[in-house]
Amino acid sequence: MGKRTGEAEMERKGKRFWKKMMEHQLVDYHSLPDYLKDNEFIIGHYRSEWPLKQIFFSVFSIHNETLNVWTHLIGFFIFLALTIYTVMKLPSVMDFHSLQHLPCLPSMPHMSHLHILHQELKSSLPSLPDWHLLKLLSSCMPHGVFDSNHTTNLNLLHSVKEEAVNMIAPLLLAKPPISRWPFFAFLGGAMFCLLASSICHLFSCHSQRFAYIMLRLDYSGIAALITTSFYPPVYYSFMCDPFFCNLYIGCITTIGISTIIVSLLPVFQSPEFRCVRAGLFFSMGISGVVPVLHKLILFRHIPEALHTTMYEILMGMFYGFGALVYATRIPERWMPGRFDIAGHSHQLFHVLVVAGAYTHYNAGLLYLKWRDLKGCH
Repeated sequence: MGKRTGEAEMERKGKRFWKKMMEHQLVDYHSLPDYLKDNEFIIGHYRSEWPLKQIFFSVFSIHNETLNVWTHLIGFFIFLALTIYTVMKLPSVMDFHSLQHLPCLPSMPHMSHLHILHQELKSSLPSLPDWHLLKLLSSCMPHGVFDSNHTTNLNLLHSVKEEAVNMIAPLLLAKPPISRWPFFAFLGGAMFCLLASSICHLFSCHSQRFAYIMLRLDYSGIAALITTSFYPPVYYSFMCDPFFCNLYIGCITTIGISTIIVSLLPVFQSPEFRCVRAGLFFSMGISGVVPVLHKLILFRHIPEALHTTMYEILMGMFYGFGALVYATRIPERWMPGRFDIAGHSHQLFHVLVVAGAYTHYNAGLLYLKWRDLKGCH
């Protein structure tokens, strides 16, 4: 009896909560206070001056900010997972004594297979003394891995080679792995940007003061992402030339801080400054062309330099197209009201930002592999 009474009470409380939620109806653009009017082509489904509790739970309801919140919130969790994966996958700074703690490689009873793997590892680790490779390969030789199927053997050989390289390369090089801080600075900047954007889109409708604070947070996150995106390519490209490394990192950091300061000005929030906002952040990104061109001139014969540049060009295309869509309000300007819930420019901009950041993450992994294996040579 008591259990049934408790369930009934919980049901009544739930109904009261959702009834209270429904008291805060969605409104159209013309019913908004001026500080919430940003895009006249999105006609309806606005939240306006809701209490904080209702705003928080509105993350699970449908309105014109729902996908703005979730596109970057999901992106935040993606980059959080990538950060955790990267911390676990990328090796720490270790010394040669770590060799004795390495697990044994899979069995290779046939000397031909052992010879092939030795040559593959040698080609992948050109700076590694030959005797280190032989010591590793001869450390343990259990049986039963290779069968009579040649294709299976080659596939397994490739898998063993890849895992062995990833495991032993940083441990056996003449120098410890290079610094990881630029790469993790970028991951931190990406997570801050994505989370700040989600919080901004969720809570800006509470009040004018909240909108002001949230937008400042959002602009700071964008500037942080752009600034920290420069750190891996600049640091790993010019780590052997401290002058240019410090020059480029110092310049982009100064530009990023200046952009954050400018974005704190109240006039920066006005809808008529939409193109100025997009242009300012776009200009920050374009400034990265100089170090990229410099890198190509210095390392034009090195494949890693070309591969990372292709990633950076793709990233720039994602960011640039996103800024263009944001500034022009496409596609909602063509059919006002049609894209209120899904498909409007800000949502497309968010998706392109996540795609660009993920592209840059892959470029960062290439930089680390390049410098870990070859150092400054």
